[in-house]
Amino acid sequence: MKKLDLFVLKSYLGPLVLTFFISLFILVMQFLWKYVDELVGKGLEWYVISELLFYASSTFVPLALPLAILLSSLMTFGNLGENYELVAMKASGISIGRIMRPLVVLSLMISAIAFVFSNNALPIANLKFHSLLYDVRQQKLTLNIKEGIFYNGINGFTIRISEKDQEKNIIKDVMIYNHSDRMGNIKLTTAKWGKMELTPDKSTLVFHLYDGYNYEEIVNRKGHKIKRPFQRSKFQEQTNRFNGLDFALNRTNESLFRNNYQMMNLMQLSTYRDSLYAELTLRKNKVTKTIRERFVFYNKADTTYFRYDTTNNVKVEDTIYDLFKVGRKTKLAALNFALQSARSAKNNLEFSIGDFEKRAERIRKHDIEWHRKFTLSIACFILFFIGAPLGAIIRKGGLGMPVVVSIFFFVIYHIISITGEKYARAGVLEPIIAMWLASIILLPMGIFLTYKATTDAPLLDSDIWNKFFKQFLFFRKKK
Repeated sequence: MKKLDLFVLKSYLGPLVLTFFISLFILVMQFLWKYVDELVGKGLEWYVISELLFYASSTFVPLALPLAILLSSLMTFGNLGENYELVAMKASGISIGRIMRPLVVLSLMISAIAFVFSNNALPIANLKFHSLLYDVRQQKLTLNIKEGIFYNGINGFTIRISEKDQEKNIIKDVMIYNHSDRMGNIKLTTAKWGKMELTPDKSTLVFHLYDGYNYEEIVNRKGHKIKRPFQRSKFQEQTNRFNGLDFALNRTNESLFRNNYQMMNLMQLSTYRDSLYAELTLRKNKVTKTIRERFVFYNKADTTYFRYDTTNNVKVEDTIYDLFKVGRKTKLAALNFALQSARSAKNNLEFSIGDFEKRAERIRKHDIEWHRKFTLSIACFILFFIGAPLGAIIRKGGLGMPVVVSIFFFVIYHIISITGEKYARAGVLEPIIAMWLASIILLPMGIFLTYKATTDAPLLDSDIWNKFFKQFLFFRKKK
């Protein structure tokens, strides 16, 4: 039996590794397609992009691993069934359950490794990925002054170049508008040609200009709006420096992102969640106390003073308003004060309700992430028990039918997971129910398929289904 176990494991490990990296590659390509505008044109070094893709691929493991297990298990048993190796094993008295035993043990090990990865490695990968992605998105575009187009990527200046030699960095017919004084187009520099270079630290752009003029409107003299004084000076050579470009990638301190729920393990999530719940409870008690202290009458009011007739209208002579033995102006002042207090309390409550909801949503997000640590492992195990028996029933290997069937079941699993997570965040469902909803729905399906595979039920036999539909149509016509 050891040879059989090794044979089944070798047949499974190859497709598992292959499908895992294919799924991971597809997800990384999707990430690049989504953020390509944030990466192009910023002069990022190759190692920065490699680091970003590495951390991004680590965060995609919770999606790629379940899909790889589902597809590889379906391919493995599909190949065994298509090559009649599964039939030979059954003819030797070996059951499907015995054939699946080494893969069940391997799936348990993968599930345990997935939990360790999700609890320990994934928070670090999320921290590195999101902090680096934030820095990349904040990175300025590299200097790209095109010919014949006004460039305003430098604060306080607008530059136009008619011609540019990329190899020698020679520029011709240069115009530089200086807006640093925020006085409009009062300063202009022109030159027939020049050289452009960037300092090694990419923080300063230097223009060496030749044969040009400086134009300036004088606005600091008395009566300049009437006389419009103007100054022009010619130069043979002039150097203009534009500082503070800051095209280098600046890294943000990662500690600023550590309080996000995606960057925490189970212990940190539990601790932070308890702190948030305690703050919410304290906030609710504080608001309740404030309302009660402001509205003393609410606590001491005797509702027996109010008498209603059959039309639900309050009798004027029975209201508390008439019980006050004071003048009419004093009563009106009291009413105005009561209205202002009530409106103030209403605004305070409306703000507090919004604050309570935001705090509760943060708590739910921590609960969702806490349960996600376990759902990845359970999903890997359940999807194996869907793919393996389904492959034994379909008896088709390769990347044809197994890919279609795997994608169908994975899409169902993914849609249910996303829907449950959204319901949990909105407070429609409890996080414990929403995050386990996909597993609860797919588990009976896995048990059913495993039972059908072990009993050799012709679940997907075309002849059986054709016969069923013919009988169904016959009974319909008979009626």
